[in-house]
Amino acid sequence: MTATADAEAAANELMPLAEYLGSVLRRLRALPPLDLDLTQAHGNVLAADVIAPHPFPAFDQAAIDGYAARWEDLAGAGRLGAHPAFGQFDNPTRGVRLNVVGDLGASSWRPVRLTAGTCFSVAAGAPLPLGADVVVPVHWTDQGMAAVEILHAPKRGSGVRRTGDELSVGQVLATAGSYVTPPLVATFAAAGIGHVLVRPSPRVVVVATGDELVDVGRPSQPGQVVDANSHALTAAAVEAGAMAYRIGICDDDPEGLRGLLEDQTLRADLIITTGGTGTGPGDMLRRVLSRPGTGRGIVEFTDVALCPGTVLGFGTVGGEEVPVVCLPGEPGAALIGFEVLARPAIQLLAGSEPVFRPSVKAHLLETVSSPGGLREFRPAHIAERRGGGYTVQPLAGGPYTLSGLAEANGLLVLGERVTTAAAGSTVDVLLLDRRR
Repeated sequence: MTATADAEAAANELMPLAEYLGSVLRRLRALPPLDLDLTQAHGNVLAADVIAPHPFPAFDQAAIDGYAARWEDLAGAGRLGAHPAFGQFDNPTRGVRLNVVGDLGASSWRPVRLTAGTCFSVAAGAPLPLGADVVVPVHWTDQGMAAVEILHAPKRGSGVRRTGDELSVGQVLATAGSYVTPPLVATFAAAGIGHVLVRPSPRVVVVATGDELVDVGRPSQPGQVVDANSHALTAAAVEAGAMAYRIGICDDDPEGLRGLLEDQTLRADLIITTGGTGTGPGDMLRRVLSRPGTGRGIVEFTDVALCPGTVLGFGTVGGEEVPVVCLPGEPGAALIGFEVLARPAIQLLAGSEPVFRPSVKAHLLETVSSPGGLREFRPAHIAERRGGGYTVQPLAGGPYTLSGLAEANGLLVLGERVTTAAAGSTVDVLLLDRRR
């Protein structure tokens, strides 16, 4: 049997990624909803539809600064004239003069009524006088104070906002699963809503394991590896919408590891570990978590058809059975594992839909090879084409995935049956939105 055939046979023994993700995500449930103040709710996901209890605007009001009047009193102002040689034209000489009987600001509250031949000077947001059905812009007048000349007549209803014009009572303002954005906060507040029911942001604890790990601020040397993973994964969890906490480095001590994880179950909705997922002599995490213990749950480690990194772990720990995701120790593989497994888990706990990043079809600019039998996620740069569509440029993958990810705005996805993707072919690309 050739080396290629051996590799393909080994890959066939791996669980397909889609099957693995389905088995994991079915075990997770969105966090119980909380009733939060609008400001605190920003960035969370709604747990229920939000219905407008009050109209917006709440009363008839002026939409602009100007003069609130009755349209019938303005019928003769600036009417269009006609001439067989010149067509339609404005007649600037015809104006209508009205008495200004008062001023109304946004804080005015006493009801007032217009009578024939009168108007009110109004500010934008001021309550509309009873009988008024138009607000004339200031620059269409001579800006008089006791009396004003209206030089042009706007259409009936111009410059006016009626009760419920924008939001009516009973209107669905946002549906369950929607992110609470700043404009939604303003919409809810305008409709008289002070609290909303949301899914809380998941609390995520990140732990790096391994005797060889040292903290940042020094270079790696033989026997020591700088812990890049816990910093990167904490940032990735925050980017995904979680409240993330970096615990730091845990040595390969079985009792210390068990105690640390037990302690963290009190503050976490999800625990992410990195390192120790293999079967080597130093992979303590797998040996500790894959053994059932009273009240400690169990983690299953699965060989998945994924490149980079084939071993992922998922299960629960502690008496509260807090979900735990175990990612590889190699930094590039850890970040890809986060995108594939941990990020969807965070989205699901937060009640978000969909849980996966959006994807597009793109025109491949360079021929790439991929290991057979594995679904490869390779860093890439995606760009929009003139006339529509996208192009994608592969970046460094394999052992250089970390440096490729630092430049990437997408992940090129090559399926299990793909060994070579030719330049010019159409491929799938996950979009990495770094602005969230």
